Amino acid sequence: MVSTQLQKARDFEAQYGPHIPAAERPAFHATPTIGWMNDPNGFSFYQGKCHLFYQYHPYSNEWGPMHWGHLTTEDFIHWERLPVALAPDQPCDAGGCFSGSAVELPDGRQLLMYTGVQQERDEEGVLRDIQTQCVAIGDGLNYEKYALNPVLDKDNLPEGGSAADFRDPKVWQEADGTYYAVIGNRAADDSGAVLLYQSADGLKWDYVRTLDACHNQYGKMWECPDFFPLDGRQVLVTSPQEMYPIGLEFHAGNNAMCLIGNYDSKSMEFHRQTVQAMDYGLDFYAPQTLLAPDGRRIMIAWMQNWSTAGAKPAHCRWFGQMTLPRELVLRDGRLCQRPVRELEACRGERILHQNIPVCGEVNLPGVQGRVVDMTVTIRPTGGEGYRWFRIHVAKDGTHDTIIRYKPNESTLKIDRTRSGLPHDIVHTRSFLVRPQKGELKLRIILDRFSVEVFVNDGEQAASSVIYTRQEADAITFEADGQALIDVEKYDLMV
Repeated sequence: MVSTQLQKARDFEAQYGPHIPAAERPAFHATPTIGWMNDPNGFSFYQGKCHLFYQYHPYSNEWGPMHWGHLTTEDFIHWERLPVALAPDQPCDAGGCFSGSAVELPDGRQLLMYTGVQQERDEEGVLRDIQTQCVAIGDGLNYEKYALNPVLDKDNLPEGGSAADFRDPKVWQEADGTYYAVIGNRAADDSGAVLLYQSADGLKWDYVRTLDACHNQYGKMWECPDFFPLDGRQVLVTSPQEMYPIGLEFHAGNNAMCLIGNYDSKSMEFHRQTVQAMDYGLDFYAPQTLLAPDGRRIMIAWMQNWSTAGAKPAHCRWFGQMTLPRELVLRDGRLCQRPVRELEACRGERILHQNIPVCGEVNLPGVQGRVVDMTVTIRPTGGEGYRWFRIHVAKDGTHDTIIRYKPNESTLKIDRTRSGLPHDIVHTRSFLVRPQKGELKLRIILDRFSVEVFVNDGEQAASSVIYTRQEADAITFEADGQALIDVEKYDLMV
C-alpha cells in the first residue's frame, strides 16, 4: 500500500526531476532525482541488480524529513532512477526514515532495515528525538512497513545505552541463515559504540554484545557502522562525530574510519588491532559496502562534509552526490581502495606521455578535460630533485584545483580554494603518503563536480567536491625544482 506521504513524494519527483538537464549533473556519480541527498542506504544486490537507496529530502536542496530515494545499476557507473521507496508516514518514523540497509529474504523479497525517528518528552519535559529500528519488505520497487514496527527500541539496548543515539543498522545474513546487524549507539560514557544483534527471520531481534567502543578516543557518537570479512581479517567501519584531530590521520569534526582486527564467530568477539582513516580528502562520510556476486567487496559513500553542506551553488535543484564505487582490499595491513574496474570500459582514446621533465609549469598535448581518468607518476631527477610538485585541474584564468606533493614532508595536499565555492569553509586538507622507491603514483578521477585521488594503487584516497564552471578544463603540471613524470590520460565516455 502506497501511503499519501509516499505518493506525494513520488509525484513531486516525477514532475520536477526530469527537468534537470543531464549536463547539470555529474556524468557517472550518483545524485538525487531532485532535492537533497546524504547517506547511502541499502547498498546491496537484489535479483541480479545493485540497489542503492539514500537519505533523501525531495522538496528542498536542504536537509529535511528523511525519505529513502532509490537507484539501481548494473555496472556501478550508469544509474537508473526509481520512485521514492520510503516516506515518514508511520508513528514510529514520523520524524524521518533514517539510514539503514537491505538484504534479500529466502522467499525472494527484499527487507529494508532503517532507523525510525519520533519525538517524546523526557522527565524534565524536554522534547527529544527517540530512535528505533524498523523494517519494510518489498519487491525492489514497493515496500510494506512491518505492522509490528519498531523491531528494536530502548528495551533492547545494553545498560547505559542511549535511546536518542541508536541508529543506522547494517544487516547481513550468514551461511547458516542467521541474520546479524550492527547498529551505532552512544554508550554510558557518552561516547560511541557499535552494537551487534542477531535474528532468525529479520523481524525478531536480540542483542548480542558491544563489538567495539570509542571510550572518548575517536570522537563521540559512532554512526553508520559496517562489519565484514576481508582478505582473512575483519573490518569494522564507522563514522565518528565530534572528533579532535589526530596528527594528519584524522581531522576535526566528522570522519570515517575503519578498525581492522580479528573476529571470533563463536564468541562473536571483535579484537581491534589497527585504526585508519577511510578517506583523506574534504568530502567523504557514511560509507557502506556490499559483497558483489563475483566476490568483490565494494564501497560507496556520501561525497560531502556536514560542516560544509551549506556551501552550495545558488539555485541548485539537487545537492549531494555519492563517491565512485570502490573495490576494497587489504594490503600490507592497510585498507586499500580502487575505482571499480567497470570504469575502465568507459575509457576513450589513450593519451600517454613518458619521462617528461617538469621545471616550472607545463601543459601536455591532449591532457585536459572535466570527465577524466588520469594517472600521474612523479619521480625525482637531477642532483637537487624538487621541493614541491603540483597538479592543477579544472583550471582557467580564475579557477584552479590543486593537488600538491612535498617530498621532504611526504605530504599530499588537496586545495580547492579556487574551485567555485565562494564560501568561507574548509578548502584544504593535507595527509601523509608513502612514496615507493622515490616515486608517487596518483590516479585522478574527474567528474564535472568532483575530484577523487587514489594514491599508490589505492593505498589512500582523497575526495573533494568542486563547483568550478565546466569551461575550466585545463590540466597542468608544475615543479619547484625538477621532476620527471609519466602521464596516462583517458576521457571517460559515459
